[in-house]
Amino acid sequence: MHPKATPPELLLEDEALRDGLQVEARIFSLEEKLHLFRLMRNAGVKRIQVGAFVHSRIIPQMADTDELVRTIGKQDATVVSALILNDKGLERALDCGVSHLSMSVSMSDTHSRKNARKPAAEALASMTRLIGDALKSGLDVRAGLQCVFGCIYEGRISEDAVLRATEKMVATGVKEINLADTTGMASPLAIRKMVTHVQDAFPGIRISLHLHDTRGLGLANMFAGYEAGVRSFDTCTAGLGGCPFVKGAAGNVPTEDAVNLFESMGIATGIDLAALCEAVDYLETTLVRPLPGRMRRVFVHSQEQGDVRETSKQNPG
Repeated sequence: MHPKATPPELLLEDEALRDGLQVEARIFSLEEKLHLFRLMRNAGVKRIQVGAFVHSRIIPQMADTDELVRTIGKQDATVVSALILNDKGLERALDCGVSHLSMSVSMSDTHSRKNARKPAAEALASMTRLIGDALKSGLDVRAGLQCVFGCIYEGRISEDAVLRATEKMVATGVKEINLADTTGMASPLAIRKMVTHVQDAFPGIRISLHLHDTRGLGLANMFAGYEAGVRSFDTCTAGLGGCPFVKGAAGNVPTEDAVNLFESMGIATGIDLAALCEAVDYLETTLVRPLPGRMRRVFVHSQEQGDVRETSKQNPG
């Protein structure tokens, strides 16, 4: 573990309602989204990203984010979060009463032009100003950088460029920086190296990781991040997700598989695996196809519910 890391409580932020659904052809109704939210909340997920304040013409799956946030209302034990990319998004966020925002830009100029319709440098300047506005409005903000570990269009991303962008975001006053492996190109060594560099440069900042499982390294990268001192990770129930502007991008690390990973090592997540598998079952039934997460299948083939919980608590042998 990195010597400067003072490990707070482990946090898994579920993004199935945003990152997961945004790439699905099927549009989930407000009632279906509410049901999924409640299943995840009742399973013990402490932070849920429920949508994005983006134009419905570009991402129609997110058209009802405002109404969803209002309907969910204030939650006692679960932080309700959403993504914004521009001034209009912040205006909508303030209007509907969301309390936590994720605000990110891409380290890849090509990806930025596709995703935000702006060059990377312009997007960063605009976003840092916007983050400042959001903080002044009393919102909790997590700043983020996309394509940190590589871009399918541009290849390797300079570590120095990541540190320079992080410095500009930290200057706004944010306390959490999200490093995203948007294209799924990271390796455990790359994760460990980048996290260490950011920790060394900004020791007071909480780092979170957003990992895609495109090349099958999602869980390995997550564990490498944990060993390096990261205690916040983005996941998606059932392994849904992917960026609409990255061809071939697979989903995020399945929340249920991340829970099993940590619990099997004696690291508490606060999430009930059996209850979370109900959300996986709901998604597979609604989408009418099997999804990438593994622990639902383990659960189904266990003779009794306790088998899964006991398995998840065993030390690896």
